[in-house]
Amino acid sequence: MAPTAFVFDAYGTLFDVHAAVRRHAATVGPDAQQLSEIWRQKQLEYSWVRALMGRYQDFWQLTEDALDFALRKVPGVDPSVRTVLIDAYRSLDCYPEVPKVLKALKDRGARLAILSNGSPQMLETAARSAGILDQFEAILSVDEVRTYKTAETVYEMATTRFRVFPEAISFQSSNRWDIAGATAFGFRTVWINRADQPDEYPDLPPVAVLPSLEGLLTLG
Repeated sequence: MAPTAFVFDAYGTLFDVHAAVRRHAATVGPDAQQLSEIWRQKQLEYSWVRALMGRYQDFWQLTEDALDFALRKVPGVDPSVRTVLIDAYRSLDCYPEVPKVLKALKDRGARLAILSNGSPQMLETAARSAGILDQFEAILSVDEVRTYKTAETVYEMATTRFRVFPEAISFQSSNRWDIAGATAFGFRTVWINRADQPDEYPDLPPVAVLPSLEGLLTLG
């Protein structure tokens, strides 16, 4: 059965989470990659821990907190770069294939949405900056339910929005843990394995593993 809707994770799937540091790599210096990786790791860790504790803070606050930690962890980076990196994160680059794939799916009549840990303003700003905002019928933020993936209440926002059963939704994410949560919920899942990572959750397999979103256009 063809999916009723295609729902996309945002960070790492549509938007390159390392683009902010890469854009200012010359200023950040030789530890740029290490800084970017720690920033992302802590951003995710903070979301999981906050969800487990039931002490929600929006994703923008977690993003700032994670950068502050990364700057302390990598003392070779001048902390004065904080302002330019935070500003750059508001308008992350999307991956090259994203605009074409979204347009092609929408031209076929597909209904498209973002379902993300990001706060509403973060998501709208990033999508507008990337020129893809008008492709989406809905931008669904965890801010509405005040917890983070992989809570079922997050995935339920998509089924409620489209008024369908979970299996009618094709959910795309580059994060294997997100794919595991969405699979457990009942979505038809597609893991966008951009970095060719090994599988972490073999008991919760996606229906397909693709190196980029481009494969969605030929996926049966």
